[in-house]
Amino acid sequence: MELLTKCLFELIGTFVLILLGDGVVACTTLRKSKGLGGGWAVITLGWGFAVMCGVFIAGPYSGAHLNPAVTIGLAAAGSFAWADVLPYIAAQMVGGFLGAIAVYLFYKDHFDATEDADTKLGVFCTMPAIRNVWRNFFCEALASWLLVFVILMFATAENTPTLGMGSLGAFPVTCLIMAIGMSLGGATGYAINPARDLAPRLAHAILPIRGKRSSGWSYSWVPVAGPVVGCLLAALCFIAIF
Repeated sequence: MELLTKCLFELIGTFVLILLGDGVVACTTLRKSKGLGGGWAVITLGWGFAVMCGVFIAGPYSGAHLNPAVTIGLAAAGSFAWADVLPYIAAQMVGGFLGAIAVYLFYKDHFDATEDADTKLGVFCTMPAIRNVWRNFFCEALASWLLVFVILMFATAENTPTLGMGSLGAFPVTCLIMAIGMSLGGATGYAINPARDLAPRLAHAILPIRGKRSSGWSYSWVPVAGPVVGCLLAALCFIAIF
């Protein structure tokens, strides 16, 4: 299958991932939303189902990485061509950016009704519950290590031509995302995906959001570098074992 087609489905899959993932955060945190106060369980379930939908869309065509760190980790494990890494990442970032803009347009009235600037930023990207950047980095790296290591372990039982989250089927990876969020999400909000965090953060920076705060750029490297390091370590562990 041509690389352009694969990248197109990575873009669409990531767009849907962010539309539903950031969407559930908006639904449960923005003022006057019918879902206000839904809580962490709803958010983690929503993110899991968001990944599931992205996998259904992109899985048959691109392997449904939907995550630059996953793409890098799979390449490091020898399961994905390094030549395709940058095109995949570009597609994922564009999809994440467009998904975040769509969430803003959908919930525009609720953004306007919400006074707390931190809440508005939290719809787009993660910030730590307790700011301790090196521990936050460790948390993101460990959660991302778990994500890719389990994906690689899932795939050992499959004979799949294209390895990625789509090769697992939607249900196992949905459960994996939910488990990571419920167990390891409390410290940093479990970005575990630069396209889920950096691309929407960029959208927050440029959108004309009423009463918004800064986009948290001093922290923004953590949910990018942490997942990349964690996924590379997962690849090294997988290679060492197999």
